[in-house]
Amino acid sequence: MGNGVQFLTVPEELAGQRIDNFLQARLKGVPRSRIYRILRKGEVRVNKGRVKAEYRLKGGDQVRVPPIRVAEESAPAVAGDSLRKTLEAAILYDEGGLLVVNKPAGLAVHGGSGVRLGLIEALRQMYPNSPFMELVHRLDRDTSGAILVARKRSVLLHVQSELRAGKLGKSYLALAAGKWPRGRKLVEAPLRKNTLKSGERMVIVDGEGKPSTTRFQVEERFKGATLVSAEPVTGRTHQIRVHAQFVGCPLAGDVKYATDEINGAFRELGLKRLFLHSAGVRCTLPDGSRVDVKAPLPAELESVLAVLRKG
Repeated sequence: MGNGVQFLTVPEELAGQRIDNFLQARLKGVPRSRIYRILRKGEVRVNKGRVKAEYRLKGGDQVRVPPIRVAEESAPAVAGDSLRKTLEAAILYDEGGLLVVNKPAGLAVHGGSGVRLGLIEALRQMYPNSPFMELVHRLDRDTSGAILVARKRSVLLHVQSELRAGKLGKSYLALAAGKWPRGRKLVEAPLRKNTLKSGERMVIVDGEGKPSTTRFQVEERFKGATLVSAEPVTGRTHQIRVHAQFVGCPLAGDVKYATDEINGAFRELGLKRLFLHSAGVRCTLPDGSRVDVKAPLPAELESVLAVLRKG
């Protein structure tokens, strides 16, 4: 499909957003590499001038967007009725320009790398009159639970500043294989991203990696498993999962960091996914009001705990 030249006026609430992200949200189905190419070639103009991808928009800017053909196979995926209903029921909080969503496991937070539709794309379709919709942070695709989404740029900047300053609270519930070491409440182990020969991306504990800290608390002990709460002090990729593996208790259902033998044993208990759930988030809004939202544990994880409690 093809479109003619578009001239877009930047609303005040999008002031400060990068031009590449602005275009990505409006050119549905256009690969990010293509957006960078039209920026490099000067086909996108802001106030009749060329800009780089990192240019931050100002309210009232006039953006010229060239006609772009999008192959039918790369046309944007549409959130179906089932997903929309699931997400509507998963909205835990929607006030002051902040959404808290109880993300289902298996749903990526954004499209890309073979994923055509993620949480943020679905939310933009569900809130067509909301000019701004951005993830504050991320969750792994296989992790369920509370995730913060900003509906105002001022909220995004404020909450992300809290995240960088370590003021944003995130708590998780996880089922660890084996007996969690008594007294082990803090794991400090540097993490480094690593790509295997197969192309699979893993995270490993490495002295040259980035400093990483997670607080753990035992919530309940079972035969062969331990329910723990985890609060990441730093926010590295797969941090909780790798730190749990590091102390000898990988998370149940973790296909990357637990053995097939461990995962097979938990499958027999009815576990069909990674047992890691974002159970709560805490932050403040720009006006100082506090947000503290809990996300209930999904039924498929509760049922596994029920089996374990029976012994």
